[in-house]
Amino acid sequence: MASSISVLRPRRSRTLTAVMSLYLLYTLIPLVWLVISATKTQPDLLSTPGLSFGGVFALFDNIRQTFTYDNGVFLRWLGNTLLYVVVGAGGATILATAAGYGLAKYRFRGRQAVFAVVLGAIAVPATALAVPTFLLFSRLGLTDTPLAVIIPSLISPFGLYLIWVYATDAIPDEMMEAARIDGAGEIRIFLAVTLRQLVPGIVTVALFAVVSTWNNYFLPLIMLSDPNWFPLTVGLNQWSAQAIGAGAQPIYHLVITGSLLTIIPLVIAFLFLQRFWQSGLTAGSVKQ
Repeated sequence: MASSISVLRPRRSRTLTAVMSLYLLYTLIPLVWLVISATKTQPDLLSTPGLSFGGVFALFDNIRQTFTYDNGVFLRWLGNTLLYVVVGAGGATILATAAGYGLAKYRFRGRQAVFAVVLGAIAVPATALAVPTFLLFSRLGLTDTPLAVIIPSLISPFGLYLIWVYATDAIPDEMMEAARIDGAGEIRIFLAVTLRQLVPGIVTVALFAVVSTWNNYFLPLIMLSDPNWFPLTVGLNQWSAQAIGAGAQPIYHLVITGSLLTIIPLVIAFLFLQRFWQSGLTAGSVKQ
């Protein structure tokens, strides 16, 4: 009995544990530095080491200054970012879900060609398409408007491919046939029967789209010139240029605090939505 228990006991690799510990430190140290730096005043940032606290705990005062500096433009940038995420990332998730489901569960002429186009679109980096997209939107007169950021964000080839692959195995054809026999139409089958099975995949695509849109920098940088439409990424970069460039202004502590505030919504989104992954992973582990 003792030997059988030892066989079932999971093996531990010290090498793997050491590598993962180093990776954990590599991941957490920049975050710890950001949190600590956000508690410092401007003079303390310049005079104290990065991972040590300053003489004054100024986190709440820094947050107040961040929200009120330059007539509260940080709140404007935050609202712009939320607009781009809700409309752009939300629309990308809806389109990828509908298209991926249709390509996975229906057979039609040209399906393989669409598959090849999607894979090709995934292989092309977004930065390579930024300049052609700018030229196109410039001809349409849409540059320097929110549409210049929202419309490109609606296209997510990777999200479409992910839903396509997930729906192929997650939705049995027998389930759809049973719904058709009961008289359900295709739209009703999608909304009432199969959509629930796609929730883990949809959440995954949504998080990828949210992170991509929230952290989007290069596209809004070339599309927008009006600071009132900047997202947080471009706005904080503008503050950083003012803090370290010629005629530098003493706002570097606001750049640090603003960066900390920027990542908080993403952390909350991951913590809130991870339960959908867990439920999706365990849903198929029990035989019905």
